[in-house]
Formats: sequence, C-alpha cells, structure tokens
Amino acid sequence: MPWRHAAAAILCVLPAWATAQQQPYKIAFIDPLSGPFAAVGEVMLLHTRFAIEELNAQGALPQGRQFELLEFDSKLSAQESQTVLQAAIDQGARAIVTGGSGSSVVSALVQSAARWNQRNPGKEVIVFNHSSIDPELTGKRCNFWHFQTEANTAMKMQALARYIQKQPDIKNVYLLNQDYAHGQQWASYGKQMVAQARPDVRFVGEQLHAIGRIKDFSPYVGQIRQAGADSVITGNWGPDLNLLVRAASEAGMDLRYFNHSAGAMPGTVMAVSQAGMGQLTWVAEWHPGQKGVPKVDALAKAYQVRTGKPFLSPRIDLTPRLLAAALKKAGSDTPKEVARALEGLTLHSSIGPVHMRAEDHQLLLPQVVNTIAPVDGEHVTVGWDGVDWGFRTEAVFSGEELAQVSQCQMQRP
Repeated sequence: MPWRHAAAAILCVLPAWATAQQQPYKIAFIDPLSGPFAAVGEVMLLHTRFAIEELNAQGALPQGRQFELLEFDSKLSAQESQTVLQAAIDQGARAIVTGGSGSSVVSALVQSAARWNQRNPGKEVIVFNHSSIDPELTGKRCNFWHFQTEANTAMKMQALARYIQKQPDIKNVYLLNQDYAHGQQWASYGKQMVAQARPDVRFVGEQLHAIGRIKDFSPYVGQIRQAGADSVITGNWGPDLNLLVRAASEAGMDLRYFNHSAGAMPGTVMAVSQAGMGQLTWVAEWHPGQKGVPKVDALAKAYQVRTGKPFLSPRIDLTPRLLAAALKKAGSDTPKEVARALEGLTLHSSIGPVHMRAEDHQLLLPQVVNTIAPVDGEHVTVGWDGVDWGFRTEAVFSGEELAQVSQCQMQRP
C-alpha cells in the first residue's frame, strides 16, 4: 500500500478527538452577572471556572484537549438569555452551563437550545442546569438536550417534609413565595408533601409577591403575624429572603423558615445572624462543616487557595466533571453521542456516587437538611459569611430515597 493511502486509512479510523485536539471544547456560562442577583451569579461562575481549570490541569479530556469557558450575563432575563445563547453558539460553544437565573429563564433557554438543535443537526448544544429546580424540566417538559445536576423542587421538599414530620412544635404554616413558576411550585409541593407527612399541620395563609422588587417585607410579616403562623415555607432566595428575615426580626417574630437553597446565597447567613431570632432550615447536597465528607473538604481547601473565596456548591463543581466523564465515555465530541453517554452515567464525585437517571436526565445526588445556627464547636464548627454562624446537620437523604416518579416522555433524536 503506498504511504499516502496508508496515511489516509489511519486518519479514517482516528477518533474525532484526534482531529480536534487542538481545538478547545467551549462551554458557555449563562447566568446573572449584574443586577440584584449578581452576587449569586458570581458564586456560580467561580465554581464553574474552578472545576474547568482543575480538569484542564489534570488533562481530563482525551488527546490533550482543553475546555474553554465563555462567560455571559443573563441579566435575569429570558430574552437576554436567548440572545446570549445565540452569541455563545456563534462563538463555538458546545455546552451551556446555567441555572441561577430562575426556572422561567432557564426554561426559555432550554427551549431555545432545543429549537436550534432541531434546525442544526450535528451542531447541537447540550444544556447543563445546576440550580433551576423546576420538576417540569425533567418532567412533562423534559428534553433530550437538557441535563439537571441539582435535586428538583419535589425532591428537596420531600427531604424537608420528612424532617418536619419529626418536629411536633411546627403547627401553623404560612406560605410566602416569589411570584414565578418555581415560587408557585415550592408553595404547592409544601402544602402537598408536608400535609402528607403531618396531617395535623394547619396552613394558615398563602401569598405570592414580585421577585426582586420588594424592598420592605414588613407588610407581609404583618399578615404572617395576623395569621398566627409559627413557620413559613418560602422559596425566596437572595435579597428577597434576607429582607424577609430582617423584617420579621424587626417585628419581634421568632419564625421557622423552610427553604430550598438559603445557605448557598451570599449574605443569608449574615442576615440570619444579625436578625438574632428565627430559625432557617434549608436543603442542599452538602454544607460547609458537614462531617464525613473528606473529599469535599479537600476540594474546598483547594478552591479557597485558588479563588480566595469559600467553597459552597459541589453540584456546580461536578457539572463540568460530568461533561468530562461523558466526553471520555463517548470517545467523541459529537453532541448526540455525548448526550447518550451522559444517560445512565455514574460519577464518583466529591459528595459520593451520583447517577444521571436516563429516563428524564435528573441527577440523583444526596440531600442534607441543615439549619443556620451559631458555631458551638460540636454541631456547628465552621462560620460563614464572615460571622460566627454556620450550618447544623439535621438529616441526610440519598438521591434514591428522594427520587420522584417521572412524567417525562423523552423524545430522542
């Protein structure tokens, strides 16, 4: 065989990685980097960037290929997110990392990506959603190109309901939530699951409010007081939660709050500590100071050294790692093959094994119910937000324990 024919034959059997090894695999980060929730987006960006830098340093991709991170500001807007999605695609992004813009924005972004993918076979983008926890995204509105790397609303509420089941002092519950899809769902699941766990609990009031626009929550606190509530189920996050806690404290109300991601938001632990009353319980895959997770401790130390910031979200860190594992498993960067490699993938992450359920693309990962409380050296050993308050573990559940029956009817290309 002449040498040129032999060389051509070799090139034909080389994996796609070999011919693309000099080209970076581009990941686009799309989340709020300005406006009232900019601090939240910055935390998510730092976690994503750290994981990508570490993967590149480790040579995690085949053939020496590297990840490249593109950064875009969603401005907490569905329209802006769709605009920057197209900009990311035009710049060569093959995967999108998002989640901190709220479920309505993320849902619009997923739909836009799906439409692009349908029109452009072979040039598809995969959407990784690390924080928007609308169950519909892996339920009735599931999409082959969307992968959820956070426990959804129903899973988180199930964890809280199981905890509340063993808290007899919780009797009268008020539901106060932001007026968008997720806020409405948090209220709905709260009524449903807490009622199942504790049929004796009374729901004494329910209200929705505009997201990110309320500067004074004292009128809402007044209604909570009038209703005789001892606890509040609230899906509020960021400034909306902090201002609620402050207003209740100023009114002298010692309430219990049940939330999905409170401690992950900048300023919330400080707000609770400054309030001096109230007990805020939330649920996440991990919390700082949690015992028995040495891999996260090591990861957190490395993150602190490199960024100068405290580590908080293993799920955001593991999102690019899931992609790297899928790229290696697929042996190709063809979007359809990478997506299929993600289905059913188990990753041995810093928080233990996590499993991407193939039927609906919902990641099954542990959830820890924990309460913001003063450091006492025994139950709370690590301070947060620059104050001597941190997190106390209340209960731990596996992803399998909290998994819900999916209504997804996946349409695969």
